[in-house]
Amino acid sequence: QVQLVESGGGLVQPGGSLRLSCAASGNIFRLYAMAWYRQAPGKQRELVAIITSTGTPNYADSVKGRFTISRDNAKNTAYLQMNSLKPEDTAVYYCNARYSQDYWGQGTQVTVSS
Repeated sequence: QVQLVESGGGLVQPGGSLRLSCAASGNIFRLYAMAWYRQAPGKQRELVAIITSTGTPNYADSVKGRFTISRDNAKNTAYLQMNSLKPEDTAVYYCNARYSQDYWGQGTQVTVSS
């Protein structure tokens, strides 16, 4: 069983930045594909960014050029650097680990508002 703990959410003004972190338990973190999803009120959960076990990232079109996903295998942690935030980025952000099955964190709220 893999446990994922997100941190770093909060309230930020439009144009601001936040960095989310996702700390994973276990000793095979390096084998996981790691991803960030988000779910806004009344909407379906959507994929924001994913990074493979070998470090290749991919992004949703809506966040390309603004968000950066990364991972530190030595720290068992994945990150999502979010810049130039917009009100439409407001959502609960969830960390996902995939290795034979999906694991999810509890979510962290990101609110972009003036």
